[in-house]
Amino acid sequence: MPEITEGVSFDTIAREWRCKWSLEDKASLAGAQKELDAILAQTKAVPGVKNVQRVVCGECGDFKVIVALDAASFGEWEKAGFAPEAAFLEKLKAIKGLQRVETQTYTLMTM
Repeated sequence: MPEITEGVSFDTIAREWRCKWSLEDKASLAGAQKELDAILAQTKAVPGVKNVQRVVCGECGDFKVIVALDAASFGEWEKAGFAPEAAFLEKLKAIKGLQRVETQTYTLMTM
C-alpha cells in the first residue's frame, strides 16, 4: 500500500471536478447536473474506478464530482488526461452562472 510518509498510507486516489453554481438561479446547478449525467457512464467505465460521487451544497453553491480509483490504476487514467475531464470542464465553463471551475487530486483512505 502506498504511503505519503510513515503511517500515512492510502489505497484510493481521487480526482475532483468542482465549480460554484449561482444561488440566485438554480438553472446553473441543473445545467451542471445535466452535463454530469451525460458523462457518468463513461466516467464509471474508467478502469479502476471504485465510485463516482456528487456533492452539492445549497448554502455555498458547491457542485463537486469525485472520481475515486484504486491507487494502482490512477496513473494510467492520469496518462490518458483524466478523460472525460477536459470535455466536461469545457461544458461546465459554458454554463451561465457557473464559476470557479477547478480540479484537485487527493488521496483517500477509509479509517
